[in-house]
Amino acid sequence: MSNQCNAGTFPGHGREFCNAEKNDDSIYMDYNATTPLAPEVIQATYEAMWDAWGNPSSSYVAGMKAKAIITQSRENVARMVGGDSRDIIFTSGGTEANNMVLHTAIEYFRRHHGGAKDGGDGILPHIITSDVEHDSVKLAAERLQKEGKAGCTFVPVSKTTGRVEADHVVAAVRPNTCLVSIMLANNETGTIMPVREISQRVRSLKQEDARVRVFIHTDAAQALGKIPVDVKDLGVDYLTIVGHKFYGPRIGALFVNDLEGKTPLIPMLFGGGQERNFRPGTENTPMIAGLGKAAELVTARLSDHESHMLHVREYLEERLKAVFKDKLHFNNHFQGSDRLPNTCNVSILGPGLQGWRVLSHCKKLLASVGAACHSDHGDRPSRILLSCGVAPEVASNALRLSVGRSTSREDVDAGVEDLQDAVKLLERKQ
Repeated sequence: MSNQCNAGTFPGHGREFCNAEKNDDSIYMDYNATTPLAPEVIQATYEAMWDAWGNPSSSYVAGMKAKAIITQSRENVARMVGGDSRDIIFTSGGTEANNMVLHTAIEYFRRHHGGAKDGGDGILPHIITSDVEHDSVKLAAERLQKEGKAGCTFVPVSKTTGRVEADHVVAAVRPNTCLVSIMLANNETGTIMPVREISQRVRSLKQEDARVRVFIHTDAAQALGKIPVDVKDLGVDYLTIVGHKFYGPRIGALFVNDLEGKTPLIPMLFGGGQERNFRPGTENTPMIAGLGKAAELVTARLSDHESHMLHVREYLEERLKAVFKDKLHFNNHFQGSDRLPNTCNVSILGPGLQGWRVLSHCKKLLASVGAACHSDHGDRPSRILLSCGVAPEVASNALRLSVGRSTSREDVDAGVEDLQDAVKLLERKQ
């Protein structure tokens, strides 16, 4: 990654800012955890802070500017996913969006079909998800099950393809199934899930019983900004959007197909009526401005970014193979499955070469052993990799290397050299 700094000034302010993603010699390869803000996003965020500080519900100039920014950002986000701006609700992030979907599905079922908690017919709503979902889906589903509010089926991924197979999802559908939630791409392996096929198969299955509504949700956090995402093509009712995964701020949004028509969204919060009462609270205009700009950049430049990341990832894997040879095991090379263009999950085989230990001996490389939210789990192997059939001793050595828009071949060379030095040092200690 180049150290060149493209300096500029914020409007109405004399202070300079730097657009470089780093200002040292570190090599960042943890873009699946978070991305830096794009320079244009920083600019849009600051301008909103400076000029559009007013309450978007107010009629004076600063408030009207804020409202206009929010309207434009909603259009930008909708365009990025191929949807309608009326179907976008801004949230604090992906965790809130995912929880809103599960809450809506359960509450909708309760209101329309009765349930054990209601003194209705005693039939609990049923949720289908996978065993490799982000914790904001997995733990929310487990909590609903523990509290007796829903039954849950966690469909395993195929150990051959590393993905959730449509056949297994369809086989799990019950008469009381109200939600299928399958992520679009996995954050550790980069495996792209067959969400479009799952949507088609589930809808076809349930056509015979119009009384039962099965909603389809996908968490697209890892996919956006890396591959094309189109809600109409996917056929989903809900899609989760997370800004900090595509060079935007740490807020998110939820797409709801035909929000004011056929697809419900039941609020979890109550307040002043913002976001058409679906998600009240005075809007965070600067962050929404940044999210809108980040979405605009994805729409305009996705093809170039996708091509660049794929080129760099392939070069990374070539260099790793050249250096570590038969000591290397790729944990996400699954037969017949597509994966994100930027994600490499690899283990360097050998005793004492646990992923966290290798990274702790690197001087430049910044990466992770899996999901950032599990970084305190030490040398415990990733549940995602274990679910995919990776042996525990191999999974313990895993490194997730995810490249970004500005990662260069020179970065790869330096990062692999740093890995090699760390491994040599650890092997000498054995």
